[in-house]
Amino acid sequence: MVQKLACAFLLMIGMVCLFADQLAPAGYAKQFRESPNAAPSRKHLLGTDDIGRDRFSRALYGTRISLLLAPAAALLSTLLAALIGGVAGYLGGFWARCAMGFTDLFLSLPWLFLLIMVRGFLPLDVSPVLSVLATFSLLGLLGWAAAARILCAGATTIRNSDFLLQARASGLRRVRLFVFHVLPNLKPILYAQFWISIPVFILSEANLGILGLGVAEPMPSWGSLLRELEGMLSFAEAPWKLVPLVLLILVVSSFELILTKQEFAT
Repeated sequence: MVQKLACAFLLMIGMVCLFADQLAPAGYAKQFRESPNAAPSRKHLLGTDDIGRDRFSRALYGTRISLLLAPAAALLSTLLAALIGGVAGYLGGFWARCAMGFTDLFLSLPWLFLLIMVRGFLPLDVSPVLSVLATFSLLGLLGWAAAARILCAGATTIRNSDFLLQARASGLRRVRLFVFHVLPNLKPILYAQFWISIPVFILSEANLGILGLGVAEPMPSWGSLLRELEGMLSFAEAPWKLVPLVLLILVVSSFELILTKQEFAT
C-alpha cells in the first residue's frame, strides 16, 4: 500500500513537471518588481522572492529540472558501470584487477567532495543551460564506481556459469556473448542501480546548488531554491518558503520506500 502511494505521488509530481509551462502563472525568470518578497496571495500562491520572481513558478520549473535530469544522470552512470564493471567481470584476470583497482581508488575519494572539486574547476559564468548539462553530466560521470563493483561481481558469476560456457563452446564471439548473454542477465542489477542512483543524484544536485555550484541563475532547481533559506531567521516567519524542501524530502522518501519494498520482495 505504501509503495503504491509512493508511486502515485511520484507519477503526480512527474505529470505536474511535464505541464509546468501550462500550470505556472509566470516564467521562472519574470520579475514583478512592484512586489518583491511578497507574501502568498491569489496572484502569487507562494509569494515572490527578493527580486519579485513568483515562487510557485520557480518551484514548478525547479522540480522539473531536478526530477527529470536526475534519471538522465542515473542512466549515464549505470551505462558507465555496465561498461566498466560488466566488461571487467566478463573478461576477468588482468583486466578485472586493473578495473577494480581503479574503481577502489575512485571509491576511496569522498564522492561529494570530488564532485564539488571538479565542479569548482569549471567556470561559474556559464549560461543556465550549460550549467544544467555540466551539473548532471558530472553527476553521471562521477557516480558509477559503486555500481561498477557490484556489476563486476555479477558478471564474474555469469562468466563461470554453464550456459555461458556452452555458448562459448558453440563458437560465439566475445562481443556477442557479452551483449546477448551477459548483459541480459545483469538487467536486474542494472535496474536496481539505476533507481538507487536517482535519489542520490537529486540530493547531490541540491548540495551543489546550496553551495552555489549547481544550476546557474536565473534557472531554478531544488538546490538553488533551498539556498534561499540561508537568510531565514525563523521558519515561522515565512513557512511557504519551505515548499521546495518539503518536495525534496517527499520525493526522495518516495524513491526510498519503493526501493526498500523491492529489496524486501527479493
